[in-house]
Amino acid sequence: MNAGFGRTGLGSFAGNGEGPPRLQTTSVWLKRGLLWLLAALVVGGAVWLLMPPSEGNVAQTEPTNLALASIDPAPPTSASDTSAGEAAGLDRLKISSQTWRRGGLGSKALVTFTVRNDNDYAVKDVEIVCAFTRRDGSHLTDRSRVLADIVGTKSRKTFARVPVGFVNVNADQVMCSLVTARRA
Repeated sequence: MNAGFGRTGLGSFAGNGEGPPRLQTTSVWLKRGLLWLLAALVVGGAVWLLMPPSEGNVAQTEPTNLALASIDPAPPTSASDTSAGEAAGLDRLKISSQTWRRGGLGSKALVTFTVRNDNDYAVKDVEIVCAFTRRDGSHLTDRSRVLADIVGTKSRKTFARVPVGFVNVNADQVMCSLVTARRA
């Protein structure tokens, strides 16, 4: 008495041990998916590299010449007219030594430098501008920073690891210059 449960009966639902191996088809689809993902990443990376740079990331074609800016205060008429907020002359103020290193996972510039003050008065709010260049000497970017500390009369002060801002990954050299300072 055969109830008709042969090849097309319950055998396909209950499983007789002769079905397609599910693990093998799953691994084939997984391998194909990973290959497609890798291909998409390669194509996306190639397209990204071939895209032109945006306006904000283009370096200037003309190098910027940095010079020491000198602001000479007007001669006071009397001793009571001199104010503490007057601009100081930069002719006797200079950076005597400077070094730099990267910080913040390599994206920030930390500059260490010594400001020498040969004036007869103390200065404060010293502003510096640092020009970053590539290894071949071509200009990359400028960053400025105002230092609120006071540099005493006829003295020098070392500013260690001052963060001047984000820099290009290709920056290799830096040249910092004094821009302005005020009498303390």
